[in-house]
Amino acid sequence: MAVPIEEAMSALSTFSLEDDQPEVQGPAVWVSTERGATSSPIEYSDVSAYRLSLSEDTKALNQLNSLIREGKEMESVLYTYRSCVKALPQLPDSMKQNQADLYLETYQVLDLEMSRLREIQRWQASASSKQKMLQLYYSVLDCLWPALPLVANTLQLQQLGPVTCIVLLTFTQVSILWQDIDSMREELDDLQIFLSTRWAILLNLHVEMFRVNNVEDILQVLIVFAVESLELDFALLFPDRHVLLRVLPVLVVLATSSEKDSESLYKRVKINRLINVFKNDPVIPAFPDLHLSPAAILKELSMYFPKFSAQTRLLTLPAPHELPPREAQEYPVYCFDVNLICDLVLKTRYAHMDIMEGHLHEIPSITRSFTYQRHYLIVNHIGAIRAEHDDFTIRFALSLNQLVLLKSMDGADIEWCKEVKGNMYDLVVEGFQLLSRWIARIWEQCAWKFSRPCKDPVLTESLEAAASFSDYEKVDGPVSGGLSRFLWVVRYNYSAEERKALVELVSYIKSVGSMMQRCDTLAADALWETIHSEVQEFVQNTLATMLKTSFRKKKDLSRILSDMRTLSADWMANTSKPESELQALQHGSEESKGSFFYSRPVAPTAAQIHCLQFLIYEVVSGGNMRKPGGLFGNSSSEIPANDLKQLESFFYKLSFFLHILDYTVTVATLTDLGFLWFREFYLESSRVIQFPIECSLPWMLVDYVIESQNAGLLESVLIPFDIYNDSAQHALVVLKQRFLYDEIEAEVDNCFDIFVLKLCEMIFTHYKSWAASELLDPSFLFALDNGEKFSVQPMRFTALLKMTRVKLLGRTINLRSLIAERMNKMFRENIEFLFDRFESQDLCAVVELEKLLGILQLAHQLLSRDLSIDSFGLMSNEMQENVSLVSYSSRLASQIWTEMQNDFLPNYILCNTTQRFVRSSKVSVLPVQKPSVPYAKPSFYCGTQDLNSAHQSFSRLHSGFFGIPHMFAIVRLLGSRSLPWLIRALLDHISNKITTLEPMITGLQEALPKSIGLLPFDGGVIGCTRLVKEHLKWHSKSELKAEILRGIKEIGSVLYWMGLLDIVLVTTYGLCSNVQQREEDTIHFMQTAPWLGLIPGADGQILESYEEGDSPVVNLFKSAIAATMSNPCRFNPSSLYNISKQAEAADLLYKANMNTGSVLEYALAFSSAALDKYCTRWSAAPKTGFVDITSSKDFYRIYSGLQIQYLEESVQPPPNNHEVLGDSVAWGGCTIIYLLGQQLHFELFDFSYQVLNVAEVEAAAINPSHKNLLSLQGSEALLEAMKKERRLNNHVFSMLKARCPLEDKQACAIKQSGAPLHRIKFENTVSAFETLPQKGA
Repeated sequence: MAVPIEEAMSALSTFSLEDDQPEVQGPAVWVSTERGATSSPIEYSDVSAYRLSLSEDTKALNQLNSLIREGKEMESVLYTYRSCVKALPQLPDSMKQNQADLYLETYQVLDLEMSRLREIQRWQASASSKQKMLQLYYSVLDCLWPALPLVANTLQLQQLGPVTCIVLLTFTQVSILWQDIDSMREELDDLQIFLSTRWAILLNLHVEMFRVNNVEDILQVLIVFAVESLELDFALLFPDRHVLLRVLPVLVVLATSSEKDSESLYKRVKINRLINVFKNDPVIPAFPDLHLSPAAILKELSMYFPKFSAQTRLLTLPAPHELPPREAQEYPVYCFDVNLICDLVLKTRYAHMDIMEGHLHEIPSITRSFTYQRHYLIVNHIGAIRAEHDDFTIRFALSLNQLVLLKSMDGADIEWCKEVKGNMYDLVVEGFQLLSRWIARIWEQCAWKFSRPCKDPVLTESLEAAASFSDYEKVDGPVSGGLSRFLWVVRYNYSAEERKALVELVSYIKSVGSMMQRCDTLAADALWETIHSEVQEFVQNTLATMLKTSFRKKKDLSRILSDMRTLSADWMANTSKPESELQALQHGSEESKGSFFYSRPVAPTAAQIHCLQFLIYEVVSGGNMRKPGGLFGNSSSEIPANDLKQLESFFYKLSFFLHILDYTVTVATLTDLGFLWFREFYLESSRVIQFPIECSLPWMLVDYVIESQNAGLLESVLIPFDIYNDSAQHALVVLKQRFLYDEIEAEVDNCFDIFVLKLCEMIFTHYKSWAASELLDPSFLFALDNGEKFSVQPMRFTALLKMTRVKLLGRTINLRSLIAERMNKMFRENIEFLFDRFESQDLCAVVELEKLLGILQLAHQLLSRDLSIDSFGLMSNEMQENVSLVSYSSRLASQIWTEMQNDFLPNYILCNTTQRFVRSSKVSVLPVQKPSVPYAKPSFYCGTQDLNSAHQSFSRLHSGFFGIPHMFAIVRLLGSRSLPWLIRALLDHISNKITTLEPMITGLQEALPKSIGLLPFDGGVIGCTRLVKEHLKWHSKSELKAEILRGIKEIGSVLYWMGLLDIVLVTTYGLCSNVQQREEDTIHFMQTAPWLGLIPGADGQILESYEEGDSPVVNLFKSAIAATMSNPCRFNPSSLYNISKQAEAADLLYKANMNTGSVLEYALAFSSAALDKYCTRWSAAPKTGFVDITSSKDFYRIYSGLQIQYLEESVQPPPNNHEVLGDSVAWGGCTIIYLLGQQLHFELFDFSYQVLNVAEVEAAAINPSHKNLLSLQGSEALLEAMKKERRLNNHVFSMLKARCPLEDKQACAIKQSGAPLHRIKFENTVSAFETLPQKGA
């Protein structure tokens, strides 16, 4: 069934094609070769249809425009000319026989290049010929403006001429070596003289020009027109103003050099006016990296024109390089009395154009003062520019809203409609004027910078340039020649404030241009209707009134006015209006009576506008070139002042209409900043192929925004890249040079890569600093006086992180994707660095690692709000090589175990009171090979140096010991996935240590005497200790004793470490405060339960879905092994077998984790099972069935002897054994004694306990006068050490009884599978652990 069209359209209207990408770039100008209306020739093809006497004039104007167009092409050829001298081949001596052929081919190649120079010579000859000049300067009387660009072309070509001399000399040299050069020698000499002669084009133009009659009057008219246009600022676009400034000094010289009446010029234009114009603009932009100086031009031309050399006032103007330092900063401009000017300006929409008859040269009574100073530097005007930008954008947006409202209304008030559309036209004109004024400031600042290079660059920057630019220029000095000059005028010539102001102004230009471009189609009808209304109002009403009054008896002028009406009147508009509206207008006031027409969006053509200007000027001038006053002065004029003012106003409006009609091209012209990249003049004059990007002004602006980290400019960081778009467009469309585009493209590729890199580093640093600041202890900040330095200023990255379509040289780049890709890489590199740093430190650095990873994780969380990047868990697992489903080990767990095995267990001692391990100062530290601490930027730590110092101060608090905080860090870092692997490794270490100690214990057992009885009480403390020494003849086994004590100490350290882990696990997993961890554990259980065969029971318990056998994951791999065994050729059975074993281990570990039993109980059960293997040798059953007192060689007897000997050594002068072994020996020895069931035997027959009993009896029997009191006091240190050791042993035994009761082995047993079975009778065997994962797995 077909859907009705109305429903389909309404459904489509609900879809939005807009996205949330912000507008942080300029207008979307794609690289293309299309040409706009203003850049295409005006052929005046529609003029003949009006049957007016304008055919000859328009033909002359066409020829003039053709010459101007060709002149611009010649400018492009010369400006972009690259010398090929360095590419000329040089023949070695062995190839002299091929010299003729080589020079012939070289000549043919260079001849193609010389053809372009010959075209320039032919062009100037044709432009200066008498026939062309006659047509040209007679047409100037009709239209002043087109004649000025031609003079500007000749001037700029003259400035570029000497650039090609070196190529011409090379061409001549190669041609001389060629044998057939005689036929072309004359032509080459002529071309060389033409290009190398200064002002050759202007001199030829002067010779041909003065063959025309009345050329002095023509030049004076042009000068008057240029001066008035500059003074009254009638040029809408900045190129028009620069053309006037460039040609004015040349016109003055030509007019003054006349043989007839050279002083007549200063009668029409006062010399003070010329001086003021030249002083206000001492530097004029000519090309992107070339400038002109009116003062320098005047002084140089005075040598060629002797009559002009008498004008001393003009010749004394200082050139830019001659200005004193103070004047170089300030230039005087005239400031007029505001009230007087306001009286002179019409209060109309075109008040910026319509000046009454009181022009500047006619109001000498105005007080002129040097109140304001003219500055070329944008930084001095950026405040006013910012205010202009804000005010204009607000008013323009309001006008657009009114226009949208008008289009949505039917039957709106006619006057209100006209007002809204007229207001839009005014704002468009104002916008063009703002853009023109702003971009002119950039042109003029660049010209000023090129005219005054930096003379005192920073020494450090010079050294950096010497190092970085050495690859670009292989000369004697580090930086010299053209590169050095370009450094002084660009890189070192812009201060930080000037770069900031330039970035801001470029952003304003691009934003206003983009705003005006977007409303092109919306405002087009309003603009065309306004222009149509203005033209028709003037032609149908104003001219009709003039024909009836002022020009009624003047036939010649009446004919011209009639031609104007015939040319542009839209008589059809009078019949297009509805009858009701006509009646409404006819009932209006008397002032509104006249011809009624209906405004239509029908604009006049360019030919109509030019012809109207020509006819208006013909009416005003009347053919009298010597008319005093300005172009529209009323002196000696037959036209009334009021009519003259109306003609003048409409004349300048017509100039505006051309740019308004060509709206898109005008916006593109006024936002074209491509000139900031070009540097062709300096490239040709230097000895480098291309300058480095550090000297490129667009990149300097981008780099400044990033390096300054100015939050206000950050969203404008992409704006300078529009300069590259503009320069590429200019290279292809205007200059028509593909090699320039290739160079721009290469630089853009390089710059954009560096930009993305720097931007990502900036984003990463900001979010790391933000996270580090958030994680600082508030009490720490509160205690500081300067806590503000740890705060992080907000940055506007949101707009940049949404950019998915960055327009760059016709391409669309997804900046968001590039940033996300780079951020993923930087987070992984940061995690890798933190692991590398931890691997270069000891185990105490785990707190610092956990803190830095927490900062990194929070930074990832903050960045993830605005950018889609990989999850932090995934990146962390990748860096830990812990991604596989059955991978329960990790890089971090392996490193922790390595540190514990190599450093922590051998070199750290336990302090039972503080529950901390500290590094022993008495242990000779074994050299451990560790990598050096890697270097990284501050962003890989906490972001900034201040935050790094703050967090390092916290890390140092935990760097000297290992305790509960470190255990918390290990548990959080390893998690429930890798922690069982570490526990298993430590349990294996206990088992290995027991196995290692067994032969050593046997050696000490063999050294014991056959009978050791109880210590006698009558021998006293000293006698008892002496007797013990006699029984324990282990003096020759000191190394063996030390090794046994170190082994027992390591076992005790591991068991105490397990006890700390139990405390932390209960705090972390037993309490519900860590909601996130509980959620992760729940998700982990839901993922693993189906593979382990676990199902929920009816009462909430966890049941196994299988009665006997293996879990589903184990059965899966076993079946895979069985299938591959039948066809071993296709698969590798050994690899699947290993996977199956790992699956069994994973099944065991995950199930063990579900039971959430005590780690310490598990470790004690493991140790008990390991000791059962040596139970017969360490705990022999008495042969008589009674307790063996004298002949027992059980472990408790060995440990008792070791304990009393190391206690005696601990109270002697250094080394202090207690500082070597700590309290871990008691934990290890007592645990082994307890698990062997020898606690009562130890407490009864321990040597130190017996000595304490003797000491107690002896102390009770001694009176103050007893003679052995001194001997008892001498043993106080040993007795105190024994008492402390007994208290510690009792504490260990009480803990063991609470955690692992041994009544009938009713302890924490272990199944054959390895899973713990709590409080159930089960025989402990070491074989129960064969299926547990091994360390290397």
